[in-house]
Amino acid sequence: MIFETPLISGTLIKRYKRFLADVLLLDGTIVTAHCANSGAMLGLTSPGIRVWLSPQFKPERTLKYSWELAEVDWGIVGVNTSHPNTIAEEAIKDGTITELQGYTELKREVKYGTNSRIDILLTGNGRETCYVEVKNVHLLREGIVSFPDSVTARGKKHLEELSLIVQNGGRAVMLYIIQRNDSKKFNIARDIDPAYFDAYLKATKAGVEVLAYTCKITPEEIKLSQRIDVMD
Repeated sequence: MIFETPLISGTLIKRYKRFLADVLLLDGTIVTAHCANSGAMLGLTSPGIRVWLSPQFKPERTLKYSWELAEVDWGIVGVNTSHPNTIAEEAIKDGTITELQGYTELKREVKYGTNSRIDILLTGNGRETCYVEVKNVHLLREGIVSFPDSVTARGKKHLEELSLIVQNGGRAVMLYIIQRNDSKKFNIARDIDPAYFDAYLKATKAGVEVLAYTCKITPEEIKLSQRIDVMD
């Protein structure tokens, strides 16, 4: 995923009210950017870190910048949770996600379950329909990336609905897109959301497949990199 417009670098002053972040730009201007991330963003909101914003030129936008990247000691991290679906779609189409090849049609945001939409639906070529739920990951603790970084009742519901897909004869995949590239292991943050962890165990036991992929990130683009191990 190539950024449509060149990103602007600055220094984070503070993140607040979940969806707002004040940033000091290199020219001394202070702007308020939209933070498209409802999670806790643990380890990524320290005042003084370097960040990158994308300018937003749509006239209906109140905030003219979106927070895209954060630089921490171990590298650059993507913080915008609206990107993983696009990253996943590109990686399926270019063959990077080998486990999701062999289909002829890819659709996004298709209704299924109980008032839900599946992120990616793969069909065709005589194969069983594949439901792919995509989650953004950026939490790193003791060298291991984890999901979630805050309680997610919505995420628990998605796991339960994927389990039903498998029980009814379909294929369901939980795809964790890790917007960083500094770990070789992934796990579920049981201590942060025990209910999600329990739903995850039930889903995998039911036959829901789990994939975790890291990303290579620069201020120019975010591209899926490699699959990493999923820990029990």
